[in-house]
Amino acid sequence: MDQRQFEKVHNAKGFIAALDQSGGSTPKALRLYGIPETDYSGDDQMFDRVHQMRSRIITSPAFSGDRILGAILFENTMDRQIDGKPTAQYLWQDKQVVPFLKVDKGLATEEQGVQLMKPISELDALLDRAVANGIFGTKMRSVIKLADESGIRANVEQQFVIAQRILARGLVPIIEPEVDINSPEKAQAEAMLKDSLLRHLDALSPDQQVMLKLTLPEQADFYRACIEHPNIVRVLALSGGYSRTQANEKLARNHGMIASFSRALTEGLTAQQSDEAFNAALDAAIQSIFEASKQ
Repeated sequence: MDQRQFEKVHNAKGFIAALDQSGGSTPKALRLYGIPETDYSGDDQMFDRVHQMRSRIITSPAFSGDRILGAILFENTMDRQIDGKPTAQYLWQDKQVVPFLKVDKGLATEEQGVQLMKPISELDALLDRAVANGIFGTKMRSVIKLADESGIRANVEQQFVIAQRILARGLVPIIEPEVDINSPEKAQAEAMLKDSLLRHLDALSPDQQVMLKLTLPEQADFYRACIEHPNIVRVLALSGGYSRTQANEKLARNHGMIASFSRALTEGLTAQQSDEAFNAALDAAIQSIFEASKQ
């Protein structure tokens, strides 16, 4: 683990940019960016288009380590280059932004009010590639839809079992058990989730450092016990479908949490914008999320 990267993620002001839309969510991300599905054919062209979008974001003067602590990448993005360098190396060497990698393979069918992660095939090989590419940490997402105690327990258990394998490779896992913002039992689910998270955090050894990425809670400062836990590097907030304005307002009420927004970060950016307009829009978005993350 790079100690400079750890200190930055652990202590610096800023937020984590989520640039990790995968195969299933990429068409929507491209549509919002102004590129309809009629503009490309097949996965190869689709990933070419989304890499162009991500490259434009990452190379923008607005995107730098002054306000952005890290960026979460999709595997396909890690394997590509920006300005002639592997993406993760470009992020750290040119932008002082710490690189993370999304490692999950999507969601299983809902059972017991949750969606666990699908089996992550060849995880060890992927982690080896991540280390070779200079990746600092990983991210994996599962979803909670209802306040089902056994389902939530299974969800968190799966996250921490895989996190142990990631920790063993010297990487810092971001554990993301997302509570659906439209859940009719959101507050109850959050209470069960927090209890389960704290039990698993308490079971870690002192040298095992993890991060959490959580839905903005119904009650302000609800996850303070997680934020202050000695095994936590940082607690991130996901936007989860809230607009950037809504997400920023909610985040500002949760002291110690910082943003890790995806769609809320790229909201308003389009392929048709001039570079001047694009950079100005991105700068305004980054500044608003940075300010909300400072609380």
